[in-house]
Amino acid sequence: MNTNQVARIAALVGEPARTGMLMALMDGRALTARELADAGRITPATASRHLSLMVEAGLLRVAHQGRHRYHRLATPEVARLLESIMQLAAQSQPAPRRVVTGPRDAALRLARTCYDHLAGGIAVAIADRLVEDGAVVIEDDTAALTDRAGHALHPLGLPMEALAAAGRGSRPPCRPCLDWGERKMHLAGRFGALLCSHCLAQGWLRPKPGTRGLDLTPPGAIAFRDWLGEERWRALTAHE
Repeated sequence: MNTNQVARIAALVGEPARTGMLMALMDGRALTARELADAGRITPATASRHLSLMVEAGLLRVAHQGRHRYHRLATPEVARLLESIMQLAAQSQPAPRRVVTGPRDAALRLARTCYDHLAGGIAVAIADRLVEDGAVVIEDDTAALTDRAGHALHPLGLPMEALAAAGRGSRPPCRPCLDWGERKMHLAGRFGALLCSHCLAQGWLRPKPGTRGLDLTPPGAIAFRDWLGEERWRALTAHE
């Protein structure tokens, strides 16, 4: 074990501004340098230097989405390290300020389109559920449907033949896409487009004319709640 490297990691994590930025990422989201600067209560220029050091040390990694650069915790091991430190810290200390991201409109945060696939809180919750069920595997910038996908999606009425059709063609069958509002991954590619069109065809979501927003309908609320589970659905719609 290299004691110098241990001391370096400890020093990086222990600096107050860097600690604030790391703790802002503990919920699994990816944030911009400016948003992390706000979390660390420092200027963007200072934050940029801190972030470079943490990326170099393997604490953070950078995700590119169009012209934007987002930072997230590099590995689950980093999250576990921070969690252990947080558990040792005084319980009386106030929780870190949560960084508010994405659209201010609650309905737009819940459901909208991202090109031709579903985005927003519902899309991220669907992706999370599929990963938990082993129906989708997400690794860095790739995503793949597994043989459990048909069973997992059957309650939503997506037949196996539709999933098979989603796997043909030159476009990636499934890929992760960083959600602008939630800063977690939803699913794009042909599968993402299929999921979006299915939700629209079922009448669970309804387009808002002239916007990318999608209105959640009463049948949609029932369908998503039943499939995602009551607890996850309550957390998802608590801001509505």
